[in-house]
Amino acid sequence: MDLSKVNKVYFIGVGGIGMSALARYFISRQAHVAGYDRVQTPLTDKLSHEGVSVVFDDQLAAIPNSFVGPETLVVYTPAVPEENDQLLFFREQGNTVFKRSEVLGLISNQHTTIGVAGTHGKTTTSSILAHLLYNSNVGCNAFLGGVLAGYDTNVLLDDKSSICVMEADEYDRSFLRLSPDFAIVTSIDVDHLDIYDDKEDLESSFREFTGLLPKSGRLVAKHGVDLGNVAATTLTYEIENTLADYYCQRIEILHGRFQFDIATPGGLIVGCEFSLGGRHNVENALAAVAVADVLGVSKFEIKSNLASFKGISRRFEVKVNLEEVTYIDDYAHHPTELAACIGSVRELYPGKKITGIFQPHLFSRTRDFMDDFAVELAKLDQLILLDIYPAREEPIEGVDSNVLLDRVPMDNKRICRYNEVLNSVDKSAQDVLLTLGAGDIAQLVEPITKKLLL
Repeated sequence: MDLSKVNKVYFIGVGGIGMSALARYFISRQAHVAGYDRVQTPLTDKLSHEGVSVVFDDQLAAIPNSFVGPETLVVYTPAVPEENDQLLFFREQGNTVFKRSEVLGLISNQHTTIGVAGTHGKTTTSSILAHLLYNSNVGCNAFLGGVLAGYDTNVLLDDKSSICVMEADEYDRSFLRLSPDFAIVTSIDVDHLDIYDDKEDLESSFREFTGLLPKSGRLVAKHGVDLGNVAATTLTYEIENTLADYYCQRIEILHGRFQFDIATPGGLIVGCEFSLGGRHNVENALAAVAVADVLGVSKFEIKSNLASFKGISRRFEVKVNLEEVTYIDDYAHHPTELAACIGSVRELYPGKKITGIFQPHLFSRTRDFMDDFAVELAKLDQLILLDIYPAREEPIEGVDSNVLLDRVPMDNKRICRYNEVLNSVDKSAQDVLLTLGAGDIAQLVEPITKKLLL
């Protein structure tokens, strides 16, 4: 399909972060865009303001009449049930119906695509890379899984650049739809066992993804990640591993900012500054620097753009920074991500009392990593645990937040209902407050911020 000839697009699940980026892409191409989502959010409000007709009723009558015809391209997310009435209607009518990943695949065919893959760090790494390229002589387009601070969007468009940065999502094997010329692989930790049979199946999918790279391409992978034989030239990175092609030296934290030098195959980039918290995010920046370096971004531009990067929504985002309390919101929803976030807070705020409000994401993930979640959550000083956010899943017998809470080896812990969270927030009760999770806990961030700033 030639997307430049598409005049009408209807999104089922338009309020998702990845879907909203595509909606904005088609709006920029002067197409008429509408869509359904289950709940109204600040993001759907922004889409409406930008020209997307958003409905919150999944009945057929809610579809705007002008989008009912067979010429409408329909895009849906895997989070939408296959029995959704609108999805079934468009299929029965004979519309072209694509998954989000299929549309991204079509777009990637039109660009020199950099696919950023990994079970952790995709959004942060791709966002840093997009910022480095967009503000350089190279330029780029980008489809991101988070909202870039300073841009207030999750999509960057540059008609003068052939480069496109895309998150390469392993869920549902979506990344196999892309046509990458360059790729980053940050990690391959076990996850999505509702999709993959086991660790070997997941790793095989990543090897299939990197196998899509042409011989003329480049793969940037974290040192030690085994991706088998790859036709493209492989470069490695790791934060302080001198065996890697890219690594950091002399890492310090001064005035809340990381300062370090970056060793590259072409020499040092001296005196880098980076404000996003956490050593894991410095490592994500290192992966982005490697690709920017390969693409010809100058050392001066790399250093300057690292310093000006303002962060991403819900990725170690400092929402409140007062003398009496600091509030940080993070998307962490896997034990490895919790370990990185909580460990980073301990490093940045030594000796401070840390309270975490955690919303588990998916019954299957909670079941599969129950003991690992318990270990990481116990590193908090106080745990406030919400009910499991189901997303696309039905409940699993014997899996709930009470079972998880019992596993966490700490005394200062309790269950809290979603609608009672605000009542539990008290700026005098902790030094650092964290909200953690990938579900609708995101809708509590602004109310919590406002309460703490009172």
